[in-house]
Amino acid sequence: MKRAACAFVIGAAVAGTAAEVPVLRTGPPDWAADAVWYLIVPERFRNGDPGNDPRRSDFRGSLAEPPAGWAPSPWSSDWYQLQPWEKASGRAFYELAPLRRYGGDLQGVLEKLDYIQSLGVNAVLLTPVFEAPSAEKGDPTFLHHVDNNLGPDPDGDRLIWATENPADPGTWKWSSADKMLLRLVQECHRRQMKLVLGAAFDHVGASFWAFRDARSRGAQSKHAGWFTVERFDDPRTPGDEFEYRSVGGARDRPEFRREGDGLAPGPRDHIRTVVSRWGDPNGDGDPGDGIDGWFVEGPERLGRTFWRELRRWVLGINPAAILAGDALWQDREAGRMWSPERWLRGDQLDAVSNYRLAEVVQAFFLDRQGAIPATELDARLTVLREELRPESRLALLNVFDGPQTDRLASQAVNADRPYDRQRSPAEDPKYDVSAPRAEEGKRLRLLAAFQFAYVGAPVVYYGPEAGLWGADDPDCRKPMLWPEIRYEDEKAHPLGRPRRGDPVRTDDDLFRFFQTLGRIRAAAPSLRRGGVETILADDARKLFAFARVEEDRVLAAFNAGGRDQTLELPFSIPSRDLLTGRRYRPRDAKTSVTVPALGAVLLAADER
Repeated sequence: MKRAACAFVIGAAVAGTAAEVPVLRTGPPDWAADAVWYLIVPERFRNGDPGNDPRRSDFRGSLAEPPAGWAPSPWSSDWYQLQPWEKASGRAFYELAPLRRYGGDLQGVLEKLDYIQSLGVNAVLLTPVFEAPSAEKGDPTFLHHVDNNLGPDPDGDRLIWATENPADPGTWKWSSADKMLLRLVQECHRRQMKLVLGAAFDHVGASFWAFRDARSRGAQSKHAGWFTVERFDDPRTPGDEFEYRSVGGARDRPEFRREGDGLAPGPRDHIRTVVSRWGDPNGDGDPGDGIDGWFVEGPERLGRTFWRELRRWVLGINPAAILAGDALWQDREAGRMWSPERWLRGDQLDAVSNYRLAEVVQAFFLDRQGAIPATELDARLTVLREELRPESRLALLNVFDGPQTDRLASQAVNADRPYDRQRSPAEDPKYDVSAPRAEEGKRLRLLAAFQFAYVGAPVVYYGPEAGLWGADDPDCRKPMLWPEIRYEDEKAHPLGRPRRGDPVRTDDDLFRFFQTLGRIRAAAPSLRRGGVETILADDARKLFAFARVEEDRVLAAFNAGGRDQTLELPFSIPSRDLLTGRRYRPRDAKTSVTVPALGAVLLAADER
């Protein structure tokens, strides 16, 4: 298939100072309440173009050097099985996994947009895609170029970089990978879908162009002030004395220097230009060719001044863009998560990942011995809702698993553990890496039904609809399952222990279930914009039910128990279960329904 040629110019910087650009909106964009998100790690989603697969030289600038003989890993291989180059290194799985590459790219995302849309998805969220030596791209070399291995011409893109001065936006060009991202934007918009990019604006990678200049030139570098350098290297000694502040002490993640609760002028102005480049690529004042917002990592690491400025820049380019954040642990050891409220007051972010919701519902739907009662579930959900303004509740990103946690299916297998702790064999050798069994598959479906029925925007992290499972990092970034690929059974164990083999294949029934959930949410305004009213919280029977009401009404009932339960719901007109299509007639202004064991009923008016 021929790729259409594209020509772009660099978007002009936003005119005037930040203070001169008005805040055009004090809450989330209107479309955020209607969003169903699909979160993708491009390197692990689909290898659409094997010709751009990474090579050993693409690790250049990384602090993790791959061993001799390194090669991309086969997409269909047993996840824990060491490849020849890994065995030859004599190193263990958890040392080697960060060096793996599977060749996923933007062409693969383009090829599967129809698949994604068939799930009811109308907003695609990409984890960082900017040029970086790591697989997850959290250590960028550039913020103004897409990683060359995600595009069609890696070598040609390197030649383009060599003609630029990265400190001078006037010299920036559009690489083939950049153009492919803009084509992806265009294709999403043609399908009435949004495209949002992940990024971290508080740090870069050790290979970042300005950091390399500061390292090599020392105090004489024009970019030394971009970073908090505690000690420059002494060229007269054989050692490396260069010391700098980094995120969590990780030397491959140098922090930008702060001024107050914002950034120093150099990195601040650079980020502003980067935001303009991707928000309005051709600089014509129409953001229709640009991305639809940003999903920023670690909002707690920057202060209110920066987020207010970023909001003015982003909305000054595109008033309908979204600015979201991914904040998880305030104190992981103490089990305390960040409350999103601090960022959702109308002047900073529009939405934040709702991990506290994930923690609560896991404790009811997935845990067995330590499961919380239905009344506690209700009380805790009420507290979480009442912290926020109604429009913020609707836009919250309901992420139940993702790149920071074990996958939903594996959460069901490994019940009765604290959320996002002891979630891999690396943390707890007793963690079960097996595929989910029948009961655990039912619990996954039950939790997914709740996610699509509850207030907030559901986020599907690529793969649960296909049957993908996995422990916490790095297993949560396994290659995506596709029906046309024949996968090896998963027989190996990361600690070298014996295990039963698990077949690895797509789950067609599960895929259709997620498609049903997407259609239901799209057709029911109440599930997107309605409030929540508790109908039932029955501890003895492990039943929980609530109503969502907008111009329509849906009653959602969930059975976390091991046997079918019959209950009376306050529905006085003929109705049907949106999940199964079964029809009901009321009696004495109530409708009697049977909720299957580990199942759900979504009751709505029967329009027939």
